Amino acid sequence: MDQRKVRWGILSTARIGTQKVIPAMQDVMTAAVVAIASRTASRAERAAEQLGIDRAFSSYDDLLQCDDVDAIYIPLPNHLHVEWAVRCLQAGKHVLCEKPIGLNRTDAERLLDAASQFPQLKVMEAFMYRHHPQWIKVRELVDAGELGDLRALQFAFCYRNTDANDIRNRTDAGGGGLMDIGCYPISVARWLFASQPQRVVGLFEIAADLGTDILTAGMLEFDTGLASFTCSTQLPRYQGAQILGTAGRLELPWPFNPDPAEPATLFHQPDGEEVRTIRIAPCNQYGLQVERMNEAILNDLSVPTPLEDALKNMQVIDAMVASRDTGGWVTLK
Repeated sequence: MDQRKVRWGILSTARIGTQKVIPAMQDVMTAAVVAIASRTASRAERAAEQLGIDRAFSSYDDLLQCDDVDAIYIPLPNHLHVEWAVRCLQAGKHVLCEKPIGLNRTDAERLLDAASQFPQLKVMEAFMYRHHPQWIKVRELVDAGELGDLRALQFAFCYRNTDANDIRNRTDAGGGGLMDIGCYPISVARWLFASQPQRVVGLFEIAADLGTDILTAGMLEFDTGLASFTCSTQLPRYQGAQILGTAGRLELPWPFNPDPAEPATLFHQPDGEEVRTIRIAPCNQYGLQVERMNEAILNDLSVPTPLEDALKNMQVIDAMVASRDTGGWVTLK
């Protein structure tokens, strides 16, 4: 690899890539963004010019044939994640794929099976929040017993998007609130409780004009506590997280994508004491995610979040969907 850099190719000109991830990648010392592809030449060329990327392709397959591309970032719509992640592996490329990893458990199992055939290649789901120092601090406080026994987690994640043509509002592409943003609190809850929930239940409001869930609430029952969340694609932009234990609580005002130019803030309140404010220096969690992925690639280490974790998250999402269909609690197998 050129001067210990990972040479990245980008599949698609999706906004999450062009506005968030690619600029962050370009600030990472161990990364070089060398190519981008779209389904149309003009779109790829325009993105390449705007972002200062040397090469643009009108075919995803053409990009995968480049010998000087080591790894691929996939910000494609959800229904294309697994198909193209497998093609990337078959082309000898490491893969960083946006969340959720697929449409269902079967998708995730298919990718896990494909990845097992290429053990020299790294594959990771792009849950960028786990790399932000605010969540690393949360993990440290929980593990140090500062909250006592973890008992209850509460999350909210909302934005407003009524555009019927937006990929996040299309059922055929795996759109809807649960898939797009509900996957975050599910991931956090599993991570903090360090286990799978025993059972889950969900309530869904489905938009008649879109067919996707625009307001979803869920509850996850773990061996030692509960997690609940609300997510919406048609409410004012808002995020929040409460983490409660037997000896204290933590509050995160902006848990999933805090402003990279501003300090992140945690509020820690030991039981019966005053609230303590913890400030985290500004950082770009997308860049930190790429740094850690690059470290795994360059030094042949395990990726920070193994693909098995993506499968487990997808199992919970499937159970939430099953709960919608049955109208009751669903036990995870």
